[in-house]
Amino acid sequence: MKEKITKEIELPENAAASVNEKFITIKGLKEVKREFSQRSVSIRIEGRKVVLESRSGTKEDKKIIGSIAAHIKNMINGSQRDHTYTLKICSGHFPMNVSVAGSKFIIKNFLGEKVPRTLDLKAGAEVKVEGDIIHVTSPNKETAGQVSADIEQLTRRPGYDTRIFQDGIYITNKDGKELK
Repeated sequence: MKEKITKEIELPENAAASVNEKFITIKGLKEVKREFSQRSVSIRIEGRKVVLESRSGTKEDKKIIGSIAAHIKNMINGSQRDHTYTLKICSGHFPMNVSVAGSKFIIKNFLGEKVPRTLDLKAGAEVKVEGDIIHVTSPNKETAGQVSADIEQLTRRPGYDTRIFQDGIYITNKDGKELK
């Protein structure tokens, strides 16, 4: 029989965690909640630690525990400070007008188009436009990353050589990583 796999994640002083059925909530300066529906892995709180334990010690369970541990660490970081992604507006041919109105992201005059391109922003993400820089922040890393990717995809044009037609919006800095 295979041994059970356990992994412990230490909580910082100003963070608290709670588990309710499939949902885990991390409360710090902000609250982050996520659902984990893995039947083979149990999550429980013991003091200042989040304990992940598998019911069987297979390789697949070990991978799942590693993934869940990474997600929980991101949740802890998000409860302490927001995850931030930075995007750059590049417009060489036509001046682009980028704005945020409520929960809509709007790009006007992209490559001289008459109809504006719009994107419905996900709940929980905050988008700020400062000149030719866009900042996307959220306590949930997946939400911040997905909104950034959606904004980048909004100006993508298949079939065009990006070395020549460089107009668009591009991710320049991901949370925890510096891109060149």
